[in-house]
Amino acid sequence: MTVKSYSGGMKRRLEIARGLMHKPKVLFLDEPTVGLDPQTRRSIWDYIKELIKDDGMTIILTTHYMDEADYLCDRIAIVDRGKIVALDTPENLKNVMGGDVIMLETQEAEKLKGLLNGDWLKESKASEGRLMVTAASGEKHVPKIMDTARDNGIAISSVSVKKPTLEDVFIFYTGRGIRDEEASGMDAMKMHYRMGGFRR
Repeated sequence: MTVKSYSGGMKRRLEIARGLMHKPKVLFLDEPTVGLDPQTRRSIWDYIKELIKDDGMTIILTTHYMDEADYLCDRIAIVDRGKIVALDTPENLKNVMGGDVIMLETQEAEKLKGLLNGDWLKESKASEGRLMVTAASGEKHVPKIMDTARDNGIAISSVSVKKPTLEDVFIFYTGRGIRDEEASGMDAMKMHYRMGGFRR
């Protein structure tokens, strides 16, 4: 059986195995699960976890998948336009948001941002038809945001409240979502992760 007949998941496993033949102390993986189905992705994630736990290997991984980064990594660097804009553990990066994330879809994001103020407001960032607001107990502040928008003739198409994710952190630091970044074809953004054996 030739390698070209293997499934995508088998090819990824083979690539990882090839990188392990000389028992490296540091392994670099570039987008190891791109294009794979969820079950195969999870299988490869678990295998990478085993390498870290059993062999004490340091793995440096690049990926666009936020859930992959959150599951695998103990330290994350967000690289944007060729520069590291954030570097910390996943939890510390999410804590930077300062509370819950309130995401509003509106064509007047900048205008609404300028109208919001008060001690409850931790951070706000407008970007391409979206306003991201962070606040403790975010759901309590949605009514006042909606009232402010209505009183100033600003239409809100949708609003959501959630705990911060790594994607929220990425948007916070770069002003762009992963989908926007990939669609532009301009800046090849990758998040670089160092897992296991990290020496501070």
